[in-house]
Amino acid sequence: MNAADDGFRAFGHTGAPEHPLAPEHARVDGRPRIPPGQGVTRGFPVLHVGSVPTCDLADWTLSVTGAVEHPLRLDGEAFRREVWREQRSDFHCVTGWSRLDCRWRGVPLSDLIRKAAPARGAAWVLLLDGRGYGADVPLEVALDKDTLLAVELDGVPLEPRHGGPCRVVIPDLYGWKSTKWLREVRILERPASGYWEARGYHPRGDPWLEERVVG
Repeated sequence: MNAADDGFRAFGHTGAPEHPLAPEHARVDGRPRIPPGQGVTRGFPVLHVGSVPTCDLADWTLSVTGAVEHPLRLDGEAFRREVWREQRSDFHCVTGWSRLDCRWRGVPLSDLIRKAAPARGAAWVLLLDGRGYGADVPLEVALDKDTLLAVELDGVPLEPRHGGPCRVVIPDLYGWKSTKWLREVRILERPASGYWEARGYHPRGDPWLEERVVG
């Protein structure tokens, strides 16, 4: 989620969740499956900054730049040659809804970062859509096994409105960190505030700690 659709202009507008009393299923880490302040929806609300770009995977490119030994640039064909994996995970939006059991398919972000070989001192990753939107996360989050560059959702190619042809998926952070329409992965030595972080959102964005905004 890059954050804001026609009915959303700032944090605080949630709408009514379809299932406000969501089940508290346990996770491996002991946290409840549904973070505090969230309600479960069976849909997938469309939230983003700006208009929806249209681009096929065949015409798409992705760069890994910054503090790396071997900068990468992949087109759609090269991306398809990477090892793909499928995962099921929950998606938590900062506006208060959660969608459970999303079935994503794509390439682990860690695979590309390791190929690029982060330089000594690299500690952060800025995930950019090439149109002015970005979100930064610690390098260890980008290297997590569940951080995925997704090109399919629930068995079909990712629709443009949901971030297709390729978006980031970081299940354990609020959705604004999962940049849609990804074009660049920039490795950094220091944090760099992304689009919403520069507007007062929390630098980390942990749903279980309700890290929505600073203060």
